[in-house]
Amino acid sequence: MNFQQSELTLQVANSARDFADKFIRPHVMEWDETQEFPLHIFKELGKLGMMGVLVPEDYGGAGLGYFEYNVIIQEIARVCGSVGLSVAAHNSLCTGHILAFGNETQKKKYLPKLATCEWLGAWGLTEPNTGSDAGNMKTTAVKHGDEWVLNGTKCWITHGKSGDVAVVICRTGEPRTKDNSTAFIVERGTAGFGAGKKENKLGMRASETAEMIFDNCTIPDANRIGEIGAGFKQSMKVLDGGRISIAALSVGIAKGAYDASVKYAKERQQFDQPIGNFQGISFKLADIATEITASELLIHQACDLKMKGLPMTKEAAMAKYYASETAVKASTEAVQIFGGNGYSKDFPVEKFYRDSKLCTIGEGTSEVQKLVISREVIR
Repeated sequence: MNFQQSELTLQVANSARDFADKFIRPHVMEWDETQEFPLHIFKELGKLGMMGVLVPEDYGGAGLGYFEYNVIIQEIARVCGSVGLSVAAHNSLCTGHILAFGNETQKKKYLPKLATCEWLGAWGLTEPNTGSDAGNMKTTAVKHGDEWVLNGTKCWITHGKSGDVAVVICRTGEPRTKDNSTAFIVERGTAGFGAGKKENKLGMRASETAEMIFDNCTIPDANRIGEIGAGFKQSMKVLDGGRISIAALSVGIAKGAYDASVKYAKERQQFDQPIGNFQGISFKLADIATEITASELLIHQACDLKMKGLPMTKEAAMAKYYASETAVKASTEAVQIFGGNGYSKDFPVEKFYRDSKLCTIGEGTSEVQKLVISREVIR
């Protein structure tokens, strides 16, 4: 495995960093306080190819790989976890599902609009009573001739209100069977497809999270992705790649907290010297730096396997699990290093602290990652 970043990857990272510093950083706290979803930012990122990172150029995408995708998410999340989360969800989930499992007609119709963010994407698996227990979903799709009728509610959906198109996994068979669900593409404006409550969240407040409601929503069979009954298996594959993006999101948040902590440790004076001179502070920074580096290596391994087309379920779960826990630890220690100032919204680390927790929950909790890893180890 080559640990040296390519010139292309470095150029992409610099581009993402420059964009985040110029267009995102000045508005981070404003968007967080008001829970504004800055849709215009994603339109601009679409012009740069960052909303269709993995989509081939033939479909209007950037045609880049997971190494470039990783650094884009990291650099954006280093400034704002909310924007990083939305970029990850759009690329990995909705767009990624159609790219991986859609037929040629579906790819030609939807990928060019998603890759440029002419259309924003959403992805619906989670339901009010089925989080980790996705196999017991209640949202159904019933076939009538050449059409399907969808009924049910999906919750905790990124872009559930503003998304122009959604990939939705619905039950089409008996509960808890391996082939009980099917994936469908549903466009906003389709009769019976609406948005419900927008969540008022602890963190990631500028990333829209809302319900998607289906009330006798009728779509053509042409909107079905893959075979009937293949939805759950497709979703697990999509989540493998998605976990790499959440690991990258986690590292970005951890790096943001770490950067702020190092700067503060050099500037903050106590007992006539910078607090970074004290072992109690310097050891915290040493731990954070080490765990961020370990997280990056796990991500690099998962990306390498993904790009080679090799199995990476275990490695993606390891990266997501370790990096997300690192983000929480790094941001917690950052607040501690800042002391009372860390508890104030006038300083940046309290937001990293709030944003980080989502990383241990979304796209499979830390406990679910341990299940995935242990099953792969024992297999």
